[in-house]
Amino acid sequence: MNTTKAAMLKALTATRPTFRAIEAVQAGTPRTTLTRLVRDGELTRLGRGVYAWVDRASTEYDSLIEVSVRTPQAVFCLLTALRFHHLTTQSPTEIWLALPNKARIPKIDYPPIHMVRYSGMSLTDGVEEHQIQGQPIRVYCVAKTVADCFKFRNKIGVDIAIEALREAWQQQKVTMAELYHYGKICRVEKIMRPYLEFLA
Repeated sequence: MNTTKAAMLKALTATRPTFRAIEAVQAGTPRTTLTRLVRDGELTRLGRGVYAWVDRASTEYDSLIEVSVRTPQAVFCLLTALRFHHLTTQSPTEIWLALPNKARIPKIDYPPIHMVRYSGMSLTDGVEEHQIQGQPIRVYCVAKTVADCFKFRNKIGVDIAIEALREAWQQQKVTMAELYHYGKICRVEKIMRPYLEFLA
C-alpha cells in the first residue's frame, strides 16, 4: 500500500470527509488507491464513485452530506428542510429532494429519497447554500420551505404546514414580507393569507 498517496488523499480531504472518486483522481490519487483503502477498512464506499473516511466525525447531517455529494444539483426541501431549520420535532425517514421537472432521478439506494418536482421560480428562488464538513448543502430558506409546505399540503399534511409557519414565526426566522413573497411564488398566497393575518 502506498502510504504516501493515502496520506496525500487524507490531507486533501481533511475538510471534506465525504468525496467523489473523480475529485480524488483529479488531485492525483489513482483509483487503485481508493480500492485499497476500502479493502483496508480506511474508506467506505457510500455509492458509485462516492467515498467517505471511516474515522470521520459523525454529525446529524451525514445523510444530507452523502446525498449532496452524489446529486450536487438537488435542493433539500419540505420535511428535510424543516428538520434542517429546526422547525419540526419530526425525524423524516426519507430525504426530501427538489429536482427540475425533466431532471433524471438519481440512483441512490440509501438513504431513501422522496423526489418532488419543481419548475421555474419555485425551483430556483430561496435556495441557500450551507457548508457542512466542507461539503456544500443546498436547502430552501425558511420562508420558502413554509410556502412549500402549504403548496404540498396534500403530500405532507396541512397540520405540518401550520406547525412550520407557527414555529418559523415564533423563532423569528421569517418576516411577513418574506412569507407573502414566497407564498406568491408558490401560488399559495391566498391559502396562506388567513394564517398570516392571524399571526399579524
